[in-house]
Amino acid sequence: MANSTVKQIYLIRHGETEPNRNHIIQGSGLDAPLNKKGQKQANDFFSAYKHIPFDAIFTSALIRTHQSVSRFLEADIPHFALSQLNEISWGVKDGTKIDPTEQIIYNALLGDWQAGLLDRRFDLGESPNMVATRIKVAISEIESCAFKTILLCIHGRALRIFLCTVFKIPLTRMEEVFHSNLCLYILEFDGSDWSLKLRNDTSHLFY
Repeated sequence: MANSTVKQIYLIRHGETEPNRNHIIQGSGLDAPLNKKGQKQANDFFSAYKHIPFDAIFTSALIRTHQSVSRFLEADIPHFALSQLNEISWGVKDGTKIDPTEQIIYNALLGDWQAGLLDRRFDLGESPNMVATRIKVAISEIESCAFKTILLCIHGRALRIFLCTVFKIPLTRMEEVFHSNLCLYILEFDGSDWSLKLRNDTSHLFY
C-alpha cells in the first residue's frame, strides 16, 4: 500500500529565454520572458505531463517560471510564487554578454565556490550561501504543506542549490548537478528524507 504521507515533486527548470539563447548572464535581476523555443518547450512538457493530478504549483516570482507552467495554471491549480525560489542575483553582471573575457571572470568565481569560498559574489549580487539561506525557507514550506503532488519550476543555479540542500550535498559540488531548459527531476519526500526518482530528463521535448 502506498505511503499517503509521501510527496512527489516534479521539479523543472524554466524554458529558454533570449538571454539563454544569446549567452547573456541571467539572474534574478533580469526578468526575461520565454522566447518562442521556450514556449514550445513549455507546451511539450504540458502535453507529456498534463495527466498528472498536480494539487499545487510552486514557482519563483520571475515571469519565466510562470510562463513555463502557464498551461497548468489555466486549470486553476493553487499557485505559490515564492521570491525565495528566485534565481541567484549576479549583481552588476546580470545582463552581461558572456564573451571570452567575461567567461574568464565567471569561471574564476565558480572556481572560488568549488574551493569552498561560498560567500564570494559579484558586486551587488548574491553568494551561494545567501541563496541557500532563502531556498531553505521555500523547502521548509514545501515540506510542511498539505499538498502531495507538486509541480515546482525554478532556475538553473537555484535548482543546483535546491538539490544540494535537500540531498545534503556540499555546495562546493553543485556544478555536478546538471540541468537544461525545461528538464525534469522527479523527487519524493517521505516526511523526513528526500529521494531522487528521475534526473535531468528531457525526453518530453520535441526539437
